Amino acid sequence: MMKRGIDLLWLTLFAAAMALTEAAIVIYLRALYYPENPLAIFPLRLLDEAHLGLELAREAATMVMLLAVAWLSQAGFMRRFAAFLVLFGTWDIFYYVWLKLILGWPVEWLEWDVLFLIPWPWVGPWIAPVAIAVLFAAWGGFALASGRGYRADLSAAAWFCVGAALALGAFLAPAMPLIPKGAEAFRGWTPEGFPWALYAGGVLLMGVGLLLALRRPRA
Repeated sequence: MMKRGIDLLWLTLFAAAMALTEAAIVIYLRALYYPENPLAIFPLRLLDEAHLGLELAREAATMVMLLAVAWLSQAGFMRRFAAFLVLFGTWDIFYYVWLKLILGWPVEWLEWDVLFLIPWPWVGPWIAPVAIAVLFAAWGGFALASGRGYRADLSAAAWFCVGAALALGAFLAPAMPLIPKGAEAFRGWTPEGFPWALYAGGVLLMGVGLLLALRRPRA
């Protein structure tokens, strides 16, 4: 029990520290691209080619780091999956915590943010990814702390994957009409209308999948 608690503590500390480094980079970028008001990122301003390439590489590196730490910290697929969800959820939550503490943003509960850039910009109210992050961190923390040997279940995995696809679609949908028009279409763009029904359905299905996984421990 003590070791599981220490593992969970270190995972949380790593994710919070990693979130601070990402928040610092975003603060620098906002100061560079929005010097008159770093609290407002819409209408959108485009990163120059060099910065865009670095941002895409940084995002890919972030996922590699989270996966690597989850893999190294635990043994077995389900415990590694739980560790990844703890890392991902805690990282996302603390990212916004640090931005609020240092920059004073977000200002409003439904304020829009650019969440990710691969394969094209994910956008949505910041509270939407944070709600998913809370679900991930809570489930992963419980699964790791319980010490029970959960097994991968096809039904649970299907519910989770379909839900994840729906939630991802909700974040990708606002920018989708601009993709055929090229990068310049994003210059000065302000998103309108987040697909809350699609998002809520995705979160619900992910929650169902995670709950089903918890109900199927190994004998």
